[in-house]
Amino acid sequence: MRTLAFPLLSVLSTSLMGQAPTWSDDVACIVYSHCAGCHHDGGPGHFSLTGYADAYWWRNEIRAATQARYMPPWPADPEYRSLAHERLLTQQEIDLIAAWVDGGAPQGNPQNAPQAPVFTEEAVIPDPDITAVMEDFAIPASTADLYRCFVLPIENPSDSWITGLEVVPGNRAMVHHVLVFQDNTGQAQQLDAQDPAPGYTSFGGIGVPSAKLIGMWVPGSEPFFTPPGMGIRLHAGADIVIQVHYPATSDVQVDSTRVSIRLGTSPAMRELSIDAILHHGNMTDGPLVIPANQVRTFHQEYTVPISATITAIGPHGHLICRSLKSWAVKPGGQVVPLIDIPQWDFRWQDLYAFRNPIHLPAGTVIHSEGTYDNTTANPANPSDPPQLVTAGEATTDEMMLFFFAWTPGVPSDEAIVVDDDPHAPHHLDCMVDGLTGLPDDRHWPQLGVGPNPAAGRVRVDLPFEHGLLRLLDGSGRELLRRRITGERMELDVIALARGAYLLEATDGRSAARRIKLLLE
Repeated sequence: MRTLAFPLLSVLSTSLMGQAPTWSDDVACIVYSHCAGCHHDGGPGHFSLTGYADAYWWRNEIRAATQARYMPPWPADPEYRSLAHERLLTQQEIDLIAAWVDGGAPQGNPQNAPQAPVFTEEAVIPDPDITAVMEDFAIPASTADLYRCFVLPIENPSDSWITGLEVVPGNRAMVHHVLVFQDNTGQAQQLDAQDPAPGYTSFGGIGVPSAKLIGMWVPGSEPFFTPPGMGIRLHAGADIVIQVHYPATSDVQVDSTRVSIRLGTSPAMRELSIDAILHHGNMTDGPLVIPANQVRTFHQEYTVPISATITAIGPHGHLICRSLKSWAVKPGGQVVPLIDIPQWDFRWQDLYAFRNPIHLPAGTVIHSEGTYDNTTANPANPSDPPQLVTAGEATTDEMMLFFFAWTPGVPSDEAIVVDDDPHAPHHLDCMVDGLTGLPDDRHWPQLGVGPNPAAGRVRVDLPFEHGLLRLLDGSGRELLRRRITGERMELDVIALARGAYLLEATDGRSAARRIKLLLE
């Protein structure tokens, strides 16, 4: 197996030799790791980046988008707070792409290029306890974006606990983002019945004020899993309702998105709620009114009444919104940054998980700040000329909400690890010496393999009895997939070439366990 070069080392070596970086030796690994997950045939990126010809054609756009940090899409400021599962390029990777384009975007030796990743539509949660599938919907040809809600009835005769939730788009090229709610009032069904086509149109939410948010999805995001021992209550008889954002399209497209849910089995589950803790009712300088041709900034405050732990945060605004920021001040004055989105974009909403849960003692004050631009200088302004904007769910209305995933908590909750990888790509990171730098036996002691190095057959000791085991090569291509049905399994690897590989195990509840496997 070929050794891939780390971008910073490549920049130094190529600059010392007076040569431009090449696609094969320097840039392909970055693009395959961070871009191709969306930019492949059938993906939501609308054009493919799975080969040199693709990347060369789009080279100037790649340079511009990465220089502006518009791509990969991650609106949250990592300098304010580093969050779990960040979709980010390092400055060295951004500089390397620019140097490649500025140097003429040479291909280099094609034999040195890593293999392009292979993408499948298979779900990460292999055996969900609940699968909710929307009826086939013909997305109409239109010059405007469409926000369509679909009611997905499920069988849930008694209260249960959601520990994992995955959105699987039926048409990845057309599904831009998905908000997932539960509704136990039947109101969403009534709205659906009033529209003869599948679903109904609603912009800000699903049109049911009491509906509870339980998950979000944007391209590139991972399934949502609750921390160990915690779960989101799924009420008996509730409907799953999804709001799907479809971008404008010149031809009719069909979608059938589904939601896969993993339920907790522990009899003693801590309830994790997702609530708009900061909302229009606790604004300190409201109401949320933005006159035409004005820019206004608003603030919110909420005093935490009990000892609580927060695991995720989800800011929400509409089109006039330009920035959203939140922080907490603990008793005694300690300031805890939570999230800062300096350039709000309605198209890239997410529920951002913290790397470790954050404990907030009783008396902590949670703050927020939001700026709204109702002038012609705001390219997202839905009205021309600008009109008076007030709070509401319509396209021309605005919102200032911060959803929090929270539970009654204790200080020791901060020891729970959700994500400790400071630079996790969609697939495999660019590497030194094949797979050097990836988690190994010492980092993930719960996944074992032997012998290692191996030849022929290997024994895999698994950290859980149910889940999915995958074998990947150095470019992130999946070579083998097996369902986990016990604590140990054997794999036949005799047909594989010598080199370094990656074994990855997941149970759909916790972070994936990974270990490097060397084949002789």
